[in-house]
Amino acid sequence: MPTAVNLKSVTNNVGWSVLSKTSTFGLKFVTVPILARILSPQEFGVVAVAQTVVMFLTMIGSAGLSASLILEAEEDDETVHSVFWVNLAVAIAMAACIYLWADSFAGFLGAADAGYLLKIMAFLIPLQLAGDVAYSLLARRLAFQKDAAWSVVSESIGALTAVGMALAGFGVWSLIGQLFVSAIVRLGGLFYASGYRPRFVLSMAKVGALTKYSLGIMGSEIFNFITFQSPLVVVSRHLGLADAGAYSAANRFSSIPNQVLLAGLMGVLFPVFSHMSNDTRRRSDALMLSTQVSTVVLAPMMFGIWAIAEPGMLLIFGQQWAYAWPVLGLLAVSKGIMSPCSTYIPFLKGAGRSGVLWWVAVLRAGLVYGLVSYGVMTGGLVAAMVWLCVANAITLVFYSWAVFRTNGTAFLSGLYVTTRPMIAAIIMAVAVRFLIDHIKTGLPGGASANAIWQVLVGAAAGAAIYGVLLLLTERDLLRKLVELIRQRKAQPAGAGS
Repeated sequence: MPTAVNLKSVTNNVGWSVLSKTSTFGLKFVTVPILARILSPQEFGVVAVAQTVVMFLTMIGSAGLSASLILEAEEDDETVHSVFWVNLAVAIAMAACIYLWADSFAGFLGAADAGYLLKIMAFLIPLQLAGDVAYSLLARRLAFQKDAAWSVVSESIGALTAVGMALAGFGVWSLIGQLFVSAIVRLGGLFYASGYRPRFVLSMAKVGALTKYSLGIMGSEIFNFITFQSPLVVVSRHLGLADAGAYSAANRFSSIPNQVLLAGLMGVLFPVFSHMSNDTRRRSDALMLSTQVSTVVLAPMMFGIWAIAEPGMLLIFGQQWAYAWPVLGLLAVSKGIMSPCSTYIPFLKGAGRSGVLWWVAVLRAGLVYGLVSYGVMTGGLVAAMVWLCVANAITLVFYSWAVFRTNGTAFLSGLYVTTRPMIAAIIMAVAVRFLIDHIKTGLPGGASANAIWQVLVGAAAGAAIYGVLLLLTERDLLRKLVELIRQRKAQPAGAGS
């Protein structure tokens, strides 16, 4: 591989990647509540349903061939150009299918009014897939600072476009404008940052050599997409666009901490684990450490959102969305349960185990779809979110078993070590929720001011409680991190792996 991997190079790239995701999702933290106060739940719902189809086909198109370039020992120009043209041809074919059968897709998803939006959003697919090869070249070179800069620029311009159009009265078109502007800017930025310029070179033999791995990745991404998007489809079909809009708004917000860390880690760890393909001990140590650290950071955020969901929903989204606070809280819990799994996908991809990824994704998709559907039909939106939590708890167990088996780690000890920070986060969240329930009537101000106080007190108490629990339960991990920080300061970024 062209770039040496050591502690400093990995942490530098994780830092850049997380910084970009923090910036872009920080924009969502600001823009989603603004747009939620301007637009109606129905408008959010119709765009969310239409975007589901586009995201699904984009994920299929980008999952395999471009990712396989990261595992290649060398950057072969013929292979790179061939993957670009095959990706582009697939993207155009997918866009044409959406455009021609947009009304049928929308009707199937329970949102017949979204057909006209689907026709327009079909053009997003070539815009998004055309940059995949350029991104893969940056990833294999561990040049995430370049990708980070263009991610921030594209998302910032898109967010400003959305808010400006919404304030100008464009309604649902403000969300469409955000998607297109961000996609166009990011595409140009990726080509500029990577230096990649497509040439018409096509070797189907080169593409064929990548298909075994890429088909496994593509299959897993299809079922991962079903996992992530099926709740929205089920809610839309059975409960209507208003509940779909409530789910979409709550899911967008509760996903911010999750996606900041996951997107930042997964993008970097995949090429890092692939660099370590010939050093299984080193890769195993990296898996356990990165899983522990990601859980320590992510779990308290997600369970903390559950603890302050009621005042938080009112404060951030406004009175018209306040009724949906249980949805926000339960969605955060469902994501918090999966926090130890943050590193599993990049580990399996980097280890070349696309087959394991595929069958785990199939099992998870079936669980989520089945249990959420049961919840919707028996108890409505809140019950569906409870069953989503149950599905994710089951997924955590069998996903951990599959990864630890691949890694050669004892299942029970591995599960205990990686979930211990999550258990501490759950204890913290329950304590904060108990505290808020008993002091909220005594806090000053009207409804909005009282909600602010609840959030502030809850956040301060949660940080203090979780800090104490970490000192009690994760002293070995904290000592290891301090030692790694010292090693990092003494290690030049360009040192050998």
